[in-house]
Amino acid sequence: MTIRVLVVDDQPLMRAAFDMTLRKEADVEVVGEAADGHEAVLETRRLRPDVVLMDVRMPRLDGVEATRILAADGEPAKILILTTFDIDEYVIEALRAGASGFLLKDVRPDELVHAIRVVARGDALLAPSVTRRLLDSVAATLPPARANGASRLDVLTEAELKVLTLVGRGLSNQEISSELFVADTTVRTHIRHILEKLDLRDRVQAVVLAYDTGLVRPPPRWSGEASA
Repeated sequence: MTIRVLVVDDQPLMRAAFDMTLRKEADVEVVGEAADGHEAVLETRRLRPDVVLMDVRMPRLDGVEATRILAADGEPAKILILTTFDIDEYVIEALRAGASGFLLKDVRPDELVHAIRVVARGDALLAPSVTRRLLDSVAATLPPARANGASRLDVLTEAELKVLTLVGRGLSNQEISSELFVADTTVRTHIRHILEKLDLRDRVQAVVLAYDTGLVRPPPRWSGEASA
């Protein structure tokens, strides 16, 4: 399968660099470019790419709003956020809006290609170790649980709720399996059911929802006061 990619960045040199890297791959096709979020929305609707490499900070319409619009449209394209500033509020909001992961712009070419393949096959580019780093970085500034958000979780079984809690804490499937004394296949089944019942795109969205609903709360060691 050829992975169709749309490259979105307000810097022409950056677009050219990504284009040059991706055109070397036999299974990746750059189908178009966009210089801001507004163009990204239009080109995604027109070209129907599999993956959108989306710069997070752009004029006219930034990557967060563009991601939110495309997610609301129900676009099947997976959105991979590109950022210069590592984990910040823009990245968090982009993940909330529907992005499937994020990368720094100085990512190595092989890592960029790997990331595109990962999200194209439907997986989230947010490994457990990255989840923990993400939570470490933003937990102190996370907003309070959203009012009535927990009611969304009523559709989950007790077992699924336990799995979602552990996903939100950044545990891998293997770690969840050990924690709950169940098979890895059972964990994967629970996660699939969680995503289907809650209409979530991937594991990233599950982590965000676990915090938004108050199911998972930052432990004391994540607070600014506890930092040493």
